[in-house]
Formats: sequence, structure tokens, C-alpha cells
Amino acid sequence: MLYWQLFLSFLKIGLLSFGGGYAVIPTIQYEVERYGWLTAEQYQRSVSLAGMSPGPVATNSATLIGYQAGGLPGSVIATAGMVLPSLVIVILIAAFFYKMNTNIWVKSSFYGLRPIITGLIVYAAIHFGFSGQSEAIYHWSTFATLLIGVITFLAIIKYKVHPISVIAGAAVIGIVLF
Repeated sequence: MLYWQLFLSFLKIGLLSFGGGYAVIPTIQYEVERYGWLTAEQYQRSVSLAGMSPGPVATNSATLIGYQAGGLPGSVIATAGMVLPSLVIVILIAAFFYKMNTNIWVKSSFYGLRPIITGLIVYAAIHFGFSGQSEAIYHWSTFATLLIGVITFLAIIKYKVHPISVIAGAAVIGIVLF
């Protein structure tokens, strides 16, 4: 009965809740209180830990709450209930786009979006990379940052260095230079 409650509750939350992980927290709390799976203190600790853990806070919360309420099976069942709606929706959308993949209009649209997406990513990198900088953009740190970017790009593209190694190396260079 507990496992079925966990599954249905998190399935409902995963299916009907919108607005991101933190917007789902009150709905999860309602279900936790409704079934008495955790005390208020345990729930607060679980959500705090879920927020600090890598990954989506709602899914992490489902995993922790399921574990505390029903052990490892509860954890797996609650997590499955939480991610199943999204998984099914993504599979349906992917199947739709797979069938539409040969349509010339769809292909052209996706090819047209590539440069726009690239431009948005470059803009975001520049905007966040230099925001709050009181110095002129033509400073040694700007050129050092660009040099690190070029080196990392070449390391990945030309020399096929693993991205984690590149990130670690760039971090070390950044610590030394800045």
C-alpha cells in the first residue's frame, strides 16, 4: 500500500505540476503530510538536501522521501513515479519529430535555428562573462579569458582531450592567472 501511494502521489506531481522544481515543493509537502510519510522536520531536511544535490530538486526530493518512507524500493518507486510522465511525454514528442524529420519545412526550420541558438549562447557567455566588470573590456584579464577559451576549444576539437580534463585544466589556469 505504501509503495502504491508513493508511486501514485509522485506520478500525479510529475504529471500535473508546472513551474519548476521549487514550485512543486508545496505539492510534495501536501502529499507527505496527507500520508504521514515524514515529520515536518524530516521533510524540511529532505528538501534542503535535495536542493543542495546535483539534479532536479523535485526528483531528488522524491528519491529522498521515498527512501525515508519505504527504503530502497520506496526510493526507486517514488523516483519512477516522478520521472515517468516526463519520460513518456519526451518519447511521444521524439516519435512525432522523428516522423516529421523528413519534412523539408521541419528540416529547414531546424537548420535555421542553429545559428540563432549559437548566437544566443555566445551572447549569454559574453553578457555573463563581463557583467559587473567596472574595468574597460580591453584589459589583460579579458585577453587571458579569451586565450583560455581558445585553448580549451582547440584541446577538445583538435586534440580530442576529454572535457573533464579540459575543465580541470582551465580551472587551474584561471586560479594561477587570476
